[in-house]
Amino acid sequence: MRRLPQDAFAFYLALGRVRSYQAVADHFGVDKKTVTNRAVREDWQEKLLEHEKAERDRMEKKAAESIEAMNDRQLKLVSFIQAKAVEALKTLSLDSAMDAVRALQIAIEKERLIRGEPTERSAIDIERKIRSEHERWMVPALGTPANDTDAGGTITDEHEEHTDAGAS
Repeated sequence: MRRLPQDAFAFYLALGRVRSYQAVADHFGVDKKTVTNRAVREDWQEKLLEHEKAERDRMEKKAAESIEAMNDRQLKLVSFIQAKAVEALKTLSLDSAMDAVRALQIAIEKERLIRGEPTERSAIDIERKIRSEHERWMVPALGTPANDTDAGGTITDEHEEHTDAGAS
């Protein structure tokens, strides 16, 4: 029977989705037990986890760098559009300057979004949403008197309702 080469883990790692000790054994012409013993001795599972974590970290870093590069590129374009819009505003009459104003407004909104700042409207919408959620979820705790109206319009005390129900 043949011996399992030192680079068997590299082959195991390269197998990807079809990775198995049996596949390594078949490739090198050895018994699966030989591969299993080597894997236990060299802690292949721990090495595999470390490799996968390093690969995830590398991909996350690459994605972050890609997003950063995209943001930089878009900020340069937005700055260029803003400069052109301001230049047009200086030279055009008031009637024909509206296109420059629109371009400037769009460029400013895009810059705010790229920099992670809310646009004026989204900030107002977010504030409104937070208030409505706060009102919806902030209810008095049990044991705290809270006057409220029941379905018939009668003012009731929730605390008393809970204690009466518990007494029955």
